[in-house]
Amino acid sequence: YQRRVHGLRPEAAETWFYLWRITKKQKWRDYGWKMLQALNRWCRIETGGYAGIRNTTAVPPENDDLMQSFFLAETLKYLYLLFSPDEVLDLKQWVFNTEAHPLRIY
Repeated sequence: YQRRVHGLRPEAAETWFYLWRITKKQKWRDYGWKMLQALNRWCRIETGGYAGIRNTTAVPPENDDLMQSFFLAETLKYLYLLFSPDEVLDLKQWVFNTEAHPLRIY
């Protein structure tokens, strides 16, 4: 079974963020950049915001009528941090919970 939807999920961006921070290999930022370009091309809605894709095999894809809150709270946050200097959020001082909220390490 293959799912052909794209629901603006954060898992790939989160993974690339951590892999970039650990390895500093440019390919992780390259993947993030490609994701941003694809989101802007296929998921950005003319009236504002972003929406998922109902069928990723259709060209052009049909968007759903929903922007999940995790898209802003997680997906875009991890993409922002992927391209930010490490000092913006030092992983030796902060940890993320499962909803991508940073919590200070004491």
